[in-house]
Amino acid sequence: MNIKCINLRIVLVMTGLMGIAYPFAMTGIGLLVFPHQANGSLIRDEGGKIVGSELLAQPVTSAKYFKPRPSAGDYATMPSGASNLSPTSRALLDLVQERKAAVIRENCLPEDTAVPSDLLFASGSGLDPHISEAAAKLQAPRVARERNLPLEQVLSLISENIDRGGICGEDGVNVLKLNVALDRLR
Repeated sequence: MNIKCINLRIVLVMTGLMGIAYPFAMTGIGLLVFPHQANGSLIRDEGGKIVGSELLAQPVTSAKYFKPRPSAGDYATMPSGASNLSPTSRALLDLVQERKAAVIRENCLPEDTAVPSDLLFASGSGLDPHISEAAAKLQAPRVARERNLPLEQVLSLISENIDRGGICGEDGVNVLKLNVALDRLR
């Protein structure tokens, strides 16, 4: 048998196995074993409408909602990424000062308030859906005031929505899940 014919058969068999059969098998297993994750970890509101994915941050403009970390890519998924500004960059320092001033202004805080770093710096992807518990608690009085809710109720909701990081991760609050939980209080 000709060596070219054998090589062609190997390429066709491997393409069928690794390019078609294997991906279909893994997709099928994923859908059976982890259906929520395999379908994008979508979050729905009380009416069943998809409001986003628990894996991706999205911009929030209303003062009635908790705000996520800043995004260097304006929360766009395709060109996502970091700003790549160095820690000694004047541009980064100016950006952090602007963000701090905005957080203080939006939340009616004293000028000398220590703002959690996750409200000042974008994540590496620019799409991190979590903020720290401290960042959520800093925003809680504003959200409670805007929604005419008792602060204790909003703080309790934060505590209920902490995602435990487990062995290797940090605890965090998924902003979209928290905001959906706020809307369900109505």
